[in-house]
Amino acid sequence: MAVRITTKLHPMQRRKLERLAKQTTDAAERTRHLIILKYDQGKGASTISKELHCSHSTPHRVARRFLELGEAGLVDGRCDNGTVKADERCYAVLAKLLEGSPRDYGWARPTWTQELFSKQIGAETGTSLCLGTISRMLKKLKARKGRPKPTVGCPWGKRKREKRVQELQELVENLPPGEEVLHEDEVDIHLNPKIGPDWMLPATQKTVETPGQNEKKYMAGALNAKTGEVHYVEGDHKASVLFIQLVHFLVEVCYPTAQRIHLILDNYIIHTGKITQRAIEALDGRGVLHFLPPYCPDANRIEMLWKQLHDNVTRNHRCPTMEELMIDARAFMKAASPFPGSKPSLRRTG
Repeated sequence: MAVRITTKLHPMQRRKLERLAKQTTDAAERTRHLIILKYDQGKGASTISKELHCSHSTPHRVARRFLELGEAGLVDGRCDNGTVKADERCYAVLAKLLEGSPRDYGWARPTWTQELFSKQIGAETGTSLCLGTISRMLKKLKARKGRPKPTVGCPWGKRKREKRVQELQELVENLPPGEEVLHEDEVDIHLNPKIGPDWMLPATQKTVETPGQNEKKYMAGALNAKTGEVHYVEGDHKASVLFIQLVHFLVEVCYPTAQRIHLILDNYIIHTGKITQRAIEALDGRGVLHFLPPYCPDANRIEMLWKQLHDNVTRNHRCPTMEELMIDARAFMKAASPFPGSKPSLRRTG
């Protein structure tokens, strides 16, 4: 049988509940006050639940507590639950677990679930936490589910690797007048689109039509470490010829008056081969290559430019031909200079 408040609120009590409903920052507490005020207006549970967007049982439950306990029945009953189980130690353990894999702690599964979090926290702290508590803890830590970034370990020791990165940073900071320093790298552009996350409505999944027969183009790019200017050349093959073409473009077109051009780059074979070495030697010292430690892409600033290129152009693209895709890629590269001073978000006009 539905519970109704049959006794009208005293005017002073009504004004007090109205004031508390306006002042509280707790949405649940505000709803409880409004439920009693709406009962006082003669409304039923069905009408109240629709107006306040709560379940049909909530007005009944709140009304019963109010009739039994008065205004004290509108206070969150969980305040008497005792000490919070998820203390600072539990949060510290959860934060540590988020940095690793369950296999680091003897579990067979390679990725975390809330159940595993609960079991591992219980094993380390002796505190048993329900899945709802784990969910709230993850939300409080602002944890999210994302895609891990694949990496390859650098064979160099940490000290040697950091020393080399520091030397290259000092080169940028202490660059002599009349010289330029740029970060260099190549990027693959595939006609078959890279598939990545996008917004979708519930129970729907967008489709991205692929040409089927893949085609590839390549860009060799250079990012000025001082000005952010972006320079690039295109090619059909990712070979030494492409890299040498970029070097000549920098020396002869982009910086014809520079006494020396320093390129910070990785150890890819087209940068270290004999053809490349002879081409650099022919520049009589105007071109100098500075190699990063192996497998350290994060130390090469141009990697962020390539990420932006994929985010803005190649991921989930709908270009039917390679030429159309390259038109978008060229437009992006033009808009991206200087980088990261500009953050292009291209809009197609044709």
